[in-house]
Amino acid sequence: MTSSAGELIDELAGSARTALRVLRYRLPELVVGLGVLITALAALALAGSALDDRSIDAHRAVTTAEVLEGSSFGRTLVRFTLPNGQAVVPERGVLHPRGVPVGGSILVEYDAAKPDLVRVAGRSTLDGLGTTGAGLLGVWAVLGTTAVWLRRRRAERERFAQRDGSDAGSAD
Repeated sequence: MTSSAGELIDELAGSARTALRVLRYRLPELVVGLGVLITALAALALAGSALDDRSIDAHRAVTTAEVLEGSSFGRTLVRFTLPNGQAVVPERGVLHPRGVPVGGSILVEYDAAKPDLVRVAGRSTLDGLGTTGAGLLGVWAVLGTTAVWLRRRRAERERFAQRDGSDAGSAD
């Protein structure tokens, strides 16, 4: 039982149209799902930051570090010296770097057991709660509004489809 290439293409095109119709119908739920995913990722980032802070607090050491050139978005590199004379440049950069001047010296706290885990002295995950919260409010303002609008649009389409279907049935 073979089918021609044209029939196969028509069948695939029909399947694609059906999938797109289902996707468009479920778009409000997908938008809300995206918001939930972003919120979960933000919560995981805060939890990871809190665990890092906890580790630093458990074996806390303080020193002065130089903020290096070449720091990129999301990562501020610093160099500091351990009591044994070893120079350390943490690969992940320094935690909570907001407003740190490149080329300047700053006070840092690090985990004496894992010197690659370092943060700006006096800062913690709590400092990022406001920024993260504001970001999530912005995400939900956009995605929540979009989801509500998409649901209203879907409900309108369903009302029109029911009305058109009942009108067509009464014309017989």
